[in-house]
Amino acid sequence: MIAALLVVLSAPQDAPPPGAAWSHRVPRAPAARHFYAAPDGRPDAAGTRADPWDLASALAGRRALAPGDVLWVRGGSYRGPFDVLLAGTEAAPIHVRAVPGERASILDGGLRVSAPAAGVWIWDLELAGTLPPERRVSAQKGSHPTDLPLSDGLSVRSGRGLVFVNLLIHDNPGNGVGWWAPAEGGELHGCVIYGNGWQGPDRGHGHAIYTQNREPVKTISGCILSAGFDGGYSLHAYGSSRAWVDHYLVEENIAAERGPVLLGGGRPSRGLRVRRNFLFRVPLRIGYSAPENEDVEVRDNLIAGADLSIVRFKTVVSEGNVRELPAARAFLIPNRYDPARAHVAAFNGSRAAGVPLEAGASLPPGTPFRLLDPRNLHGRPVLEGRAPDGPLSLPVPGEFAAFVLVKEIAP
Repeated sequence: MIAALLVVLSAPQDAPPPGAAWSHRVPRAPAARHFYAAPDGRPDAAGTRADPWDLASALAGRRALAPGDVLWVRGGSYRGPFDVLLAGTEAAPIHVRAVPGERASILDGGLRVSAPAAGVWIWDLELAGTLPPERRVSAQKGSHPTDLPLSDGLSVRSGRGLVFVNLLIHDNPGNGVGWWAPAEGGELHGCVIYGNGWQGPDRGHGHAIYTQNREPVKTISGCILSAGFDGGYSLHAYGSSRAWVDHYLVEENIAAERGPVLLGGGRPSRGLRVRRNFLFRVPLRIGYSAPENEDVEVRDNLIAGADLSIVRFKTVVSEGNVRELPAARAFLIPNRYDPARAHVAAFNGSRAAGVPLEAGASLPPGTPFRLLDPRNLHGRPVLEGRAPDGPLSLPVPGEFAAFVLVKEIAP
């Protein structure tokens, strides 16, 4: 069996998986302690693999987690919502991670991150709603209906030094991610977000990501995004004249199917950088109703079958952006923190039988790999085997497909 999606299939009792699970970019205290939570865990447990905590008390900071510690979340289903109130530091964050090879699913309510949360990294969890799309229908117009149990998959209200890696966020009756200005900076990386929102009598509501920011920079990178209903946005960095939409780095994301990418609002924006994103039939809109914005950099984005608009900025750098559908070309986006994972955007304007992916050093010949459908990450692979000596041929029956590529790496 291929090494787990998260690099290693198993770990010794009360110890982390071996080194490959931690990249050099991940802050880690030299003497980190390791604890466990499980669906059948107890508040008065020891926090070991054999005697795990319950997840609610662990995330709420009622257990002995300190800066640099790791909380491993065992596989199984957890009924949300859960409040995350852990306090690590940026130099020694607290890591919350699914145990490698185990599917840890938080259902119906997701995670709510608020003060005093700080210095927390959350990895590899599934945050999902269980209400099917046909039942996420409101009879009320607007963004705040009272006849549906609205909740975001990940709601980030406060905190600094927060990083979210490889989360699977889908089918929540709200936004996939709500990430607001009191949460200062932070990063969302490598996440797969789709199918969130609800249908109203006026339009579809809810976005893959709804966010506001003042400073420092918020980074949204390497994610696969899609709105759940027509009317929603893949990325909605937006606010009224009283809200801040400043200092964003939006880089190497994939957005397809439905939902524009928007950065801008009623208040002048500044410090926006949008680079090397891959959009299929998803417009990229920079600026909204503010009479004048400050500065924006828009570089090397591929926007196939949709428009690019940049409105009312004093300083604009717009270079290398392409709006043509490639005949048959795939782009590999390595994961910044997980060396066993990458995302792939495959364009197939010529309807070729296979789209070549030049993976290079990211997938050496002979390396076992799996190619996964982002909407079925825990199902059968679309393609699996060993990497050929040359391009990998991807099955893309239409004009576009996104994939998650995982590979075996040596421990």
